[in-house]
Amino acid sequence: MGTDALRGLASCDSKDQLRFITCGSVDDGKSTLIGRLLHDSHMIYEDQLEALARDSVKHGTTGDEIDFALLVDGLEAEREQGITIDVAYRFFTTPRRSFVVADTPGHEQYTRNMATGASNAQLAIILIDARKGVLVQTKRHSFICSLLGIRHVIVAVNKIDLVDYREEVFDRIVGDYMAFASTIGFTSIVPIPISARYGDNITHQSGNTDWYHGPCLLDYLESIDVQSETADLPFRFPVQWVNRPNLDFRGYAGTVASGSVAVGDEIIVAASGRHSRVKQIVTYEGELARAEAGDAVTITLADEIDVGRGDILAKPTERPEVADQFAAHVIWMDQDAMVPGRSYALRIGTQSIASGSITAIKYKIDVNTGARLAARTLNLNEIGFCNITVPLPATFDAYEANRRTGSFVVIDRYTNLTVGAGMIVFPLRRAANIAWQPLSVGKTERAALKHQRPCIVWFTGLSGAGKSTIANLVDQRLFAMSHHTMLLDGDNLRHGLNRDLGFTEADRVENIRRAGEVAKLMLDSGLIVICSFISPYKAERDMVRDLVGDGEFIEVFVDTPIDECLRRDPKGLYAKARSGKIKNFTGIDAPYEAPSAPDVHLKTLGQQPEQLANMVLNCLVTRGIIVLI
Repeated sequence: MGTDALRGLASCDSKDQLRFITCGSVDDGKSTLIGRLLHDSHMIYEDQLEALARDSVKHGTTGDEIDFALLVDGLEAEREQGITIDVAYRFFTTPRRSFVVADTPGHEQYTRNMATGASNAQLAIILIDARKGVLVQTKRHSFICSLLGIRHVIVAVNKIDLVDYREEVFDRIVGDYMAFASTIGFTSIVPIPISARYGDNITHQSGNTDWYHGPCLLDYLESIDVQSETADLPFRFPVQWVNRPNLDFRGYAGTVASGSVAVGDEIIVAASGRHSRVKQIVTYEGELARAEAGDAVTITLADEIDVGRGDILAKPTERPEVADQFAAHVIWMDQDAMVPGRSYALRIGTQSIASGSITAIKYKIDVNTGARLAARTLNLNEIGFCNITVPLPATFDAYEANRRTGSFVVIDRYTNLTVGAGMIVFPLRRAANIAWQPLSVGKTERAALKHQRPCIVWFTGLSGAGKSTIANLVDQRLFAMSHHTMLLDGDNLRHGLNRDLGFTEADRVENIRRAGEVAKLMLDSGLIVICSFISPYKAERDMVRDLVGDGEFIEVFVDTPIDECLRRDPKGLYAKARSGKIKNFTGIDAPYEAPSAPDVHLKTLGQQPEQLANMVLNCLVTRGIIVLI
């Protein structure tokens, strides 16, 4: 590595840092630009440069010259295809500033990777191929950058050498981009004509574009002021860990997300509203008088108050929002579509929320035109404006006000994969005027009057499996034993409460959500509620289980092979589904997720319904729900 690079690394701790992203359409030259910046900033080791020269012969696209894109495109698949797939982060420094740059994919199917890179960036370089102009993906990436809170943009019109450095080409592209970007909320847009391959206007003004009188790329990156934006925000300290090494010390560790705090400042725990004062600000190197945005510290308080992981410390006069419902933009990142009403885990900063749901999609956004379109679900890379509810109040800011405390990720509860990213717009206050009305007579008293323990007995299985038959027998036996029951059958509810629902995945989720809420109300009245629903998705069955207390939900899997259901076909539905007359039929063209560990597993082949009903009753006896007389 050169002497300049070593000297730069040694001094980088004293410099402020700019995090930026390069994005745009496929093959616009993003990786080449980063490679050029690293090379011209003397941040490439000598052995790296030698390896790059060798790789350029094997994988390069620039003839005998060094292909700087290969410095960033490290994955073998990327080098073979000549595209960027993953997000590649690179660090470099100059005498004036240090930088972290994220090179993100251009292909539409990797938009989620691009959103990941943009989530922490302060500036975006939108590359546009001078030969192609503004493309669909240019607009998509620009819109996502705006949505993710990036306010400063450089429009780098690349490959200007391939259009003979013509000013009119540059002016036309800039005009097209400005017309598109005028409505998406950027604070600054700086267009620069560049050639990443040859270095025109990258680190110095190019004589090939004597008609251009603006800054070169590196000069602008070194001079733009973005640091004050975070420092001027209200103080936010998400607690990551409660540090309790002994009985004499209790500190709250984390990173200051925004603003600053000093010893002696009054603070508030945002969720609970409890007040105290900052006693100490501790770091590995020693104590500080003040901590600012980006500082990793441990804060101790003057009073013993309840603070845990996920809490946010703030100034009393600058308290963040606390609500159990909010509206947010959601970028969906999973191959499987998002389904309103389904239970997902959420993570807002250090707050982990085990079960939240997207209750409604108000509209989805056409990222090319900005149009608002009706939608019932979100597919991969789609963006929607949604209402979200969580079981307990969460602490947050609007994303526009604070990116660190206004963003969240959506996690599949069963695969633990991140399936979406969200930006909170505002809390929903409509629930603020609604409180639980205390009841003098509760579930326990009502159940005691009936001499039983209330529970939900949930029958699930394919159509024709025998759910309704067995559920009816269980209901009859319990009634004969003077127990108070109610039988909810899927077909019956679709004649009334759920008559407006079809059989898409979203409708099936809503069908079970409503049925679960009704079953819970009947449970609260002290009843044994017998439910017979195909309920094909594990997530929705677990959602109903989560509505009630431990031991109050008994899942009964009526396990009948699909071939036997086809043979029985009591309602003629399988025949219609196989002929295409019925769409989204479970077991034919819609999935059924069988329970992996049901409370009662009824294998129906070779068994009579009466025998199977007795197995369910025996479970109720074993669990103390009923007592056989």
